[in-house]
Amino acid sequence: MISTAKIFYLACFTASLLPRPVLAEENAFVSARQKMVDEQIVLRGVRDQRTLNAMRKVPRHLFVPALLRGAAYADQPLPIGRGQTISQPYIVAYMTEKGLVGPEDRVLEIGTGSGYQAAILGELAKEVYSVEIIRELADAATQKLTQLGYNNVEVKWGDGNQGWPQHAPFDVILVTAAPTEVPEALLEQLKVGGRMVIPVGGSSQELVRITRTDTGFERESLLPVIFVPMKAEQ
Repeated sequence: MISTAKIFYLACFTASLLPRPVLAEENAFVSARQKMVDEQIVLRGVRDQRTLNAMRKVPRHLFVPALLRGAAYADQPLPIGRGQTISQPYIVAYMTEKGLVGPEDRVLEIGTGSGYQAAILGELAKEVYSVEIIRELADAATQKLTQLGYNNVEVKWGDGNQGWPQHAPFDVILVTAAPTEVPEALLEQLKVGGRMVIPVGGSSQELVRITRTDTGFERESLLPVIFVPMKAEQ
């Protein structure tokens, strides 16, 4: 058995091997992440503790371009290339909370983007399947999620309008790009009792939650939003 004193020594020795600027930078990111949750998310009404814990844990700065890492925890979306963005932190937390993601849930995400929302879902759900139509982004997100140890998240390059029927039905579907109408394929892949959180519209969009019941679908308007349009394969 290793003594407490020896463990403390090893931890101090390991920390001493890291350049001080690196340690200072990581500490700054941790502080910024806690501030983001406290000031941008909790104060706006997000209360689900599992969601808040995931937002406090996932290193958002690793999912944005290196030149923008200083703004990773700011109250705004950020460009990630190919005309796509990583959503504002509050919107990520809000959509996650409205999805009511449970620890045994199987989740479908449409629009992987940077992989950040998938990582948040990976902290909360048993299995996460994410579809991204831009191959470059799908490949980069897969690499990042693998590096960070999200073995319960699988990403594929494909048309999100078609969902991922091989893994359906899903307890939760989160869509991070806006179609003008809810894709029929996604409705079909939602389990009875399942929830879909999706932005819908063109120049004017609203975030809605759709719950599948024994007799059909219930639709609830949540708030006005602005998302990138949902693309389809040509």
